[in-house]
Amino acid sequence: MSNRTLAILKPDCVKKNLIGKVITQIQDAGFTVLGMKMVKLTEDSAKGFYEVHEARPFFKDLIVYMTSGPCVPIALEKENAVEDFRKLIGATDPAKAAEGTIRKLYAASIQENIVHGSDSDENASKEISHFFSSKELLEINGWK
Repeated sequence: MSNRTLAILKPDCVKKNLIGKVITQIQDAGFTVLGMKMVKLTEDSAKGFYEVHEARPFFKDLIVYMTSGPCVPIALEKENAVEDFRKLIGATDPAKAAEGTIRKLYAASIQENIVHGSDSDENASKEISHFFSSKELLEINGWK
């Protein structure tokens, strides 16, 4: 059974021109891209997306960072998508990430860590709907 997760190639990924390399790794790991777009998050959109972290001390810096440049949200599908994607991207702190993971290869710091990945099936569904409507995903994939 397949399920879905959300990846966001963050502003540092876009700025470093790593979009293609990261997407290749994602696809090589067996994920299907259901939808993808480049966006520049507004402050309100970023606050809405990251509201779960609102009380945390890093929230303000996170919003500034996520609105600092374009990012690429990607709706992905694969069996065990959430867990497998989190293994692929590695620990939030690239210094603690396993060898060969996206963050170990490309991330500079805990904050500038290249990519976001959903942490649960429930959050994946909410996060995907933040960027993509159901209709939009169907149309992207040629279904009506």
